[in-house]
Amino acid sequence: MDLKSPHVRTDPVPVNKSRLGRHSNMLAYSQQDSPHSHGKYSRSNSKKSIGSLDDVRSNGWLDAMKASSPPRKKLLKGLSAQVASIDYDFEDYFSWMLEYPSALDSFEKIIDLAKDKKIAMFLDYDGTLSPIVDDPDRAFMSESMRTTVRSVAKYFPTAIISGRSRDKVFDLVNLTELYYAGSHGMDIIGPVSDTLSKIHPNCVKSSDQQGKEITLFQPAREFLPMIDEVFRTLVEITKDIEGAKVENHKFCVSVHYRNVEESNWTTIGQLVHDILKNYPRLRSTHGRKVLEIRPVIDWNKGKAVEFLIESLGLTDRNDVFPIYIGDDKTDEDAFKVLRESNQGCGILVSSVRKESSAIYSLRDPNEVMKFLQLLVNWKRHQERKHGKK
Repeated sequence: MDLKSPHVRTDPVPVNKSRLGRHSNMLAYSQQDSPHSHGKYSRSNSKKSIGSLDDVRSNGWLDAMKASSPPRKKLLKGLSAQVASIDYDFEDYFSWMLEYPSALDSFEKIIDLAKDKKIAMFLDYDGTLSPIVDDPDRAFMSESMRTTVRSVAKYFPTAIISGRSRDKVFDLVNLTELYYAGSHGMDIIGPVSDTLSKIHPNCVKSSDQQGKEITLFQPAREFLPMIDEVFRTLVEITKDIEGAKVENHKFCVSVHYRNVEESNWTTIGQLVHDILKNYPRLRSTHGRKVLEIRPVIDWNKGKAVEFLIESLGLTDRNDVFPIYIGDDKTDEDAFKVLRESNQGCGILVSSVRKESSAIYSLRDPNEVMKFLQLLVNWKRHQERKHGKK
């Protein structure tokens, strides 16, 4: 089915409270939110618009940017020093793994927990299914990973939950067997649900180009003009910062500084900081060498997991075992949902020590693929064991 272009209405839909959470601060978009009404970020004066660079230092932004962006290892002078550094990193990492054991080594334990339960898979994209690369437009998943994810979706309901726009992540994954949640869960295509369509005014029942019914859920629809305006402004005011890249993910904006000299990170942070002064209904979060601007609503990847579980008809059941695999700070909301509900497990993808609400860990996308292949092989064995083809 074609999940990119559902035929849905595009008029704004009101938002109300549901049992998945209240969408807060959802006031109507107005010109007073626009930076152009203040004249601060016009094309002619963007160079003069940067506020005091002490702002991002004093409020902790710069520290957060550095903390969420560990530097790549640099060659140290002398082989012995380099080896000592690597040995120390491995020792620190394996010590950390005592708290977050390998999902590969713990596979049998995970399967025991999931025994006689329905597994639902939720996967981040960047850093989980594809490696982290300098150019986000080239974060391609391997064909072997695509084949593996297709096999997973054959046996388990599977969704990709990404910070990228839904269309972009679909283009990268290119599998119609999955469900997709873009913009950190603010743009979801899921299975059709009459119940959800009645509960959530932001749910739209539609159909894909093959005529299959789907549900489109966009809890931040009214923010689209605001997000687009912020995107265009940021493109303009960062265009002279070498290596800076601004992406429009439909319901959020990403400002990448992976290829920006660290001496310019403060400037990047200050520009975003100043933009947000004029948009009180937007906020910034820190990712891996990226600042992400998104609506201030009670919605995140954890809420997206809850919504998809509900849309799959798996809510309030004791025989469901959700597994969420992700590598970034934004995935923590999903890990927390699973941990607090004592349902399923979160698996953090990381090759360095990180504090997390996940239970298990995997080192990199290659280990993610191995884990998914183990899961598929186990399921195939179970079906053969019970006489299913």
